[in-house]
Amino acid sequence: MAEQSVLTKPAIQVEDLDLYYGDHQALYNIALEVEENSVTALIGPSGCGKSTFLRTLNRMNDLIPGVKIDGKIRLYGEDIYDRKVDVEMLRKQVGMVFQTPNPFPKSIYDNIAYGPRIHGIRSKKQLDEIVERSLRQAALWDEVKDRLKDRATGLSGGQQQRLCIARALAVEPEIVLMDEPTSALDPISTSKIEELLGELKEKYTIVIVTHNMQQAARVSDKTAFFLNGELVEYGETDTLFSNPSNSKTEDYITGRFG
Repeated sequence: MAEQSVLTKPAIQVEDLDLYYGDHQALYNIALEVEENSVTALIGPSGCGKSTFLRTLNRMNDLIPGVKIDGKIRLYGEDIYDRKVDVEMLRKQVGMVFQTPNPFPKSIYDNIAYGPRIHGIRSKKQLDEIVERSLRQAALWDEVKDRLKDRATGLSGGQQQRLCIARALAVEPEIVLMDEPTSALDPISTSKIEELLGELKEKYTIVIVTHNMQQAARVSDKTAFFLNGELVEYGETDTLFSNPSNSKTEDYITGRFG
């Protein structure tokens, strides 16, 4: 039994989470656990709180004036909103990939080396190893290994998004947050990134916001359905899609609204 509890160790524990933008409440009493080395999908209609919730997990909402948060978010047992937490180190531990690819206007190499350099790595040999490892993990190495000095903005949209994934991986996070990472991409690039998620969860814990329910069904182990700032249902993806316990979930996944 002890071994089983290790296998299902939660990476993230959220308890009684409320979030306000000024006087407007955007999240209501969210509670869930995310197991490590898993992919968790957040689904729901636009404006339901998915991305807001995702940004609470590495305190990106701290950057928005007037945001107030009640409740607890624990990362491997540590409260990330404790005043002693170093937010920069938290964001190293919990990486983020955004909806639209956002490579820096630098070379492919310098995009990947950027984070490690900020965290004090100066050795060219070490940086070379990090760049290669990260690009391999993002399934991009073979496509760019001969043009690492080229500007990253010259890559295709799908390549740019995989570059952004590699850039997030370069600082060796434990958790990777993805906010609709394929919504701006063509089907082939989307398929490559979906394949990548299956490989990455062997080493990382992934939480992904998606509007594409087929994608959630394909890539995730667990799915959370958000509606109007509330967590309506959370469970094993296969069960949630085939036999949801809440009629609102069923209405959403069958296309009756949203």
